[in-house]
Amino acid sequence: MSANAINIAYLVSAICFILALRGLSSPETARTGNIIGILGMAIAIGATLLLPQIATFIMVLGGIAIGGAIGTVIALRVKITGLPQLVAIFNSLVGLAAVFIAGAALHSPSLYGIPSGDAMPVSSLVEMMLSTTIGAVTFTGSVIAFAKLQGLVTSSPIVFPMQQAVNGFLGLILLFAAIAFTGWGGEGLFWALTLVCLIWGAMVVLPIGGADMPVVISVLNSLSGWASTGIGFTLDNPLMIITGALVGASGAILSYIMCKGMNRSLISVLIGGFGGETAGPAGGAAAGLGPVKAGNADDAAFMLKNAGSVIIVPGYGMAVAQAQHALREMCDLLKAEGVRVRYAIHPVAGRMPGHMNVLLAEANVPYDEVLEMDDINRDFASTDVAFVIGANDTTNPSARTDPSSPIYGMPVLEVEKARMVMFVKRSMASGYAGVDNPLFFNDNTMMLFGDAKKMCEGIVKAL
Repeated sequence: MSANAINIAYLVSAICFILALRGLSSPETARTGNIIGILGMAIAIGATLLLPQIATFIMVLGGIAIGGAIGTVIALRVKITGLPQLVAIFNSLVGLAAVFIAGAALHSPSLYGIPSGDAMPVSSLVEMMLSTTIGAVTFTGSVIAFAKLQGLVTSSPIVFPMQQAVNGFLGLILLFAAIAFTGWGGEGLFWALTLVCLIWGAMVVLPIGGADMPVVISVLNSLSGWASTGIGFTLDNPLMIITGALVGASGAILSYIMCKGMNRSLISVLIGGFGGETAGPAGGAAAGLGPVKAGNADDAAFMLKNAGSVIIVPGYGMAVAQAQHALREMCDLLKAEGVRVRYAIHPVAGRMPGHMNVLLAEANVPYDEVLEMDDINRDFASTDVAFVIGANDTTNPSARTDPSSPIYGMPVLEVEKARMVMFVKRSMASGYAGVDNPLFFNDNTMMLFGDAKKMCEGIVKAL
């Protein structure tokens, strides 16, 4: 296959990836976007196999077969609640691939069309340095994020005295190692740089708590894209450069949106020290906020059935319980009774961007009923019931009313303005940010303790 034909195939593939990103911007077009993205990747793989540099197909096809088999098994077994962990671990593999390719290019430059020894151009060393730095940081950072999300490591910030000073010192060493490698090259400096980056990536993510994990995942996704771009320059592959830039730029934009949704800067997120799952008080007495009103499925069904309008606020608890199908069935029955039902989505609900949207789409919830926070917040004041299922931090009024609260300034769903608030929770435990929610103790709040799926099923039976 001629070079022109391969470049045309790469161009078509790049266009497919752009269209895929466009499709993924809306739940209504997400499925089509995925299909277009798969088509683009198939074209890219096919064109790459026809490159003249490919001397044998055995190892390439073997790698595709092994990787494809592993990916298929994981995709079939992973639960939707495990998607954040899946994204994190896949990001880590992209970063590790960047390190390996940079190392291979340094060890055998002739295979990549790069002059060896003293004739190696500075531009090639810069490419290797960037690929290694970004890739190694992405690898260990993503592994730590995976461990936190999976519960293998506590989601609370892991801090120690002088931590930021240590991280700053490691950052300076990283900078000097990067400059030294770019200036002189050499495998010793390369692997020293790699080691420092691996340590620094882990040290940066360890002090970040669970509340900030959605932003971290987005940042690491962006870094994996830029690592791919670095690989593309090393391999002289324009498609990898384009694809990596698309992933990197979209991840960076998403990180900005997530930080805006939390009213926090990216720097404050990366500094860490905030957020983690902690057990809240067993009741209001411990918190000095008074008793709570507890109800059951029958109580909830009666109030919901007689409401004129209901806003559903889903959170991670709904995802854990896999309650989205039972919830949709409940809402269908309410709509049959003439109740107006809508869904309110906070930008950082769940453990990754779009988590709640995916769950609701899986349950075939109509897209026009799912509204973002900015579009629905003003409607809570005129709503009869706000039905909060598994959410906590994203509804905490302390973010607006308590300057001493760690989450103060974070935009939240103003569910407390509804005439009645129903909270479906397993217990009185605090949210992922480790902050108690005073809304539990309001006069217009009724707590529905129990598994979210079973509670929705109980309400369905009562309706």
